[in-house]
Amino acid sequence: MIRYSQVLFLFLLLFLNPNHLNSDDESKPVAIVIHGGAGWFANMPQSKIDGIYAGLEEALDVGFALLENGNSSLDAVEQAIIILENNELFNAGRGSVYTSEQKQEMDASIMFGDNQDAGAVAGVATVKNPISLARYVMEQTKHVMFSGEGAEELARTSGQTIVDPSYFYSEEKLERLRKQKKDDKLGTVGVVAIDANGNISAGTSTGGMSNKLPGRIGDAPIIGAGTWAENGGCGVSGTGHGEYFIRFNVAKEICDRVKYKGLSIVDAANQVINELKNIEADGGVIVLNQDGQVAMKFNTPAMARAYRHSNGTKEVKIYRDQ
Repeated sequence: MIRYSQVLFLFLLLFLNPNHLNSDDESKPVAIVIHGGAGWFANMPQSKIDGIYAGLEEALDVGFALLENGNSSLDAVEQAIIILENNELFNAGRGSVYTSEQKQEMDASIMFGDNQDAGAVAGVATVKNPISLARYVMEQTKHVMFSGEGAEELARTSGQTIVDPSYFYSEEKLERLRKQKKDDKLGTVGVVAIDANGNISAGTSTGGMSNKLPGRIGDAPIIGAGTWAENGGCGVSGTGHGEYFIRFNVAKEICDRVKYKGLSIVDAANQVINELKNIEADGGVIVLNQDGQVAMKFNTPAMARAYRHSNGTKEVKIYRDQ
C-alpha cells in the first residue's frame, strides 16, 4: 500500500518539476523496461501470478508517468524499483529471501548514463529501500559502493527509512529455505529507462540467492555485471546466477558488443544469454537503447518483465510463449 509520503513525493516530482512544462520534451521518445526476476514460476498459485502481473504494471506505470512529465530517468528507475521493493512478491526489499542464517542481506545499484556515475550498496539488513540508498551514495558521496555496517550507518545518518528486521519476515520463505525448495524461486528486480533528454539510467535491487552464506554478494550491486548505463549505447539490468554475471561482466559485455561490434541490442543480448546457457548459468537481462528500443532475453522458462514506450507500446509478461 502506497503511503501518504510516497504519494506526496510523486506529486512533487510530477507537477512541480519545471522540466514537464517544456513542450520541446514532448516530442522526444521516452521508454521504460522492468524485470521482476528470471526463473520458473512453477507451483505458484494463480493469485500470486496475478499479483506479480499487477506489481509489474504498477511499477511500469509509475515510472512511465514520471518520464512523460519530464522527470529524469533516474527518478523513474528509483521510483519503479521502490514499488517492487515494497511488494513482498519480488525478491528485493520486503520480499527478500533468507540467508543460511535466516536473515536478509540486500544489495542494490543505480547508474546514470550521461556521465556514468554510479552508486551501490551491499549486505544491508534494515534499509527499507536499498535502491534509494544506492542513489544517495551516487549523488551525495565521493564513493561508489558501501557495504554492511558502513552502509547501514550511512542509511541512518542520511535519513533513509530504517525498519525492524521483522518487516522482512515471511514464514513462506523460511519454509522454502528449510526445504531447500528451488522450483518457484524469484530473482532480482531491475529497471532501465530513457528520458526526454536522452539520458539512460539503470538500476537493480535484490535479496540475493536463497540460503546464501552470510556476506555473499552477487551481481546486483556490481557495476558492469548486474547494472550498466551508457548514453549513446544502452542500459542493462540483469537477473540470474550472480556469480556468472560477475565473472563475465554481463551487463557491460552486452553494451560493448553493441558499441564495438555494431550488433543490435537484441542480437547482443541473445549472444550473451546463450553463452551463459552453454555453461549452465541461468539468467536474463533487460536492455534499452538510445531510441527506446528494447530487448528482454532469458534462458529460463520465464522472466517477469514489462515495457512501455511513448509510441503506445505496452507489454507485461512472465512466460516465454507470451
